[in-house]
Amino acid sequence: MILRAYERTIFKRYLLPQRGEGFIFVAAAFSFIAVTLGVAALVIVMSVMNGVRADLFDKIVGLNGHAVVQGFGGRIDDWQGVLKEVKATPGVVSATPLIEQPLLGTFNGRVEGILMRGMTVADIRKNETLNGKVLQGSLVSLTAGSGNVAIGSELARNLGAQVGSNLTIINPAGRSTPFGTVPREISYRVSAIFEIGVYDFDKAYVVMPMEDAQLLLLTGDQVGMIEIKTRDPDKVGDILQPLAEKVAAQAVVSDWRSMNASLFEALSIERVAMFVILSLIILVASFNIISSLIMLVRAKTRDMAILRTMGAPRDAVMRIFIAIGLAIGVTGTLFGMAVGFATLYFRQGVLRGVELLTGQQLWDPSIRFLTELPSKPDPFEIILIGGITILFSFLATLYPAYKAANTDPVQVLRYE
Repeated sequence: MILRAYERTIFKRYLLPQRGEGFIFVAAAFSFIAVTLGVAALVIVMSVMNGVRADLFDKIVGLNGHAVVQGFGGRIDDWQGVLKEVKATPGVVSATPLIEQPLLGTFNGRVEGILMRGMTVADIRKNETLNGKVLQGSLVSLTAGSGNVAIGSELARNLGAQVGSNLTIINPAGRSTPFGTVPREISYRVSAIFEIGVYDFDKAYVVMPMEDAQLLLLTGDQVGMIEIKTRDPDKVGDILQPLAEKVAAQAVVSDWRSMNASLFEALSIERVAMFVILSLIILVASFNIISSLIMLVRAKTRDMAILRTMGAPRDAVMRIFIAIGLAIGVTGTLFGMAVGFATLYFRQGVLRGVELLTGQQLWDPSIRFLTELPSKPDPFEIILIGGITILFSFLATLYPAYKAANTDPVQVLRYE
């Protein structure tokens, strides 16, 4: 908004406190603080929720792929042929045969439920999610017949196991004997400990070479599923539709949406709800701007009457008060974004500080899935937040500015 020279002078004079106008300045300051806090809250909450969704997606999809071909009965017999069909499907980037089976793991008398995951040695070596998250040991030693496994950090903590410990895995569906089924127990050496960052994975996963998994489960040359990654996870359904028709007699194709539908749907709904609820803070701040401008108009009624008698048009008076309200809104928006980005940058320290003050664990990985508080600011959302705040601030100025512009000089100055 372009102001004339005299309008800028009046704008600066009204924006700063004058003698006897301390209450008006306090009201304007509260409006500024409300806008700042509202914008900061929106930036922080939306960035954290975006970070949670992105982090969960990256880690869940990074380990489980965009889709899986699941064999009926948990087994794919001719898995080499199915794997060839998968790799030949347009849009498929990679395909990984897998064996996953819930079993029991024991070490030094401690027993935990585990999820045994068998992968080919080549796939273990090139899996970015695993290779980038190794805390101790190395995945290089995981070779067929070596008896080495890699386990999650939470599982290692619960069992008290370390690199070099011997973990015994129990397969309840063991060999049948005249006296009943005897569970199959095999001891493996822990050669690596990894932390993916998803609590449910870190507390259960045991990764081993495919051949060792087949020997443990006595399945022969079979796999349970084939993990698929596509060029575009948002179009995974369309990409894999031809494949689903080809393998319909042997297996079913499930994508990441159907496998994690409840989780990502809940996050999407919560994200929209939080945006709407926190936007009410900015709406309340705009009401504060209205009240402070109305008080300013009442205090400056005589000044407005004199300006009108000196020839100032109504639109000039409106521009002055609109500029004052927008100055509060724009400045509060900029400060709010600065506060929001600073809080996001130091979010782990802020979180620990709040936990120390309250004595409560605010980010429990067993409930939140992720081990750390993530953050991912979205430039489009940041611009939207700023635009909405400035729009509310502008709308809040219209009524007070209109009342100031329609001041009747005759009525105000008739007794002067």
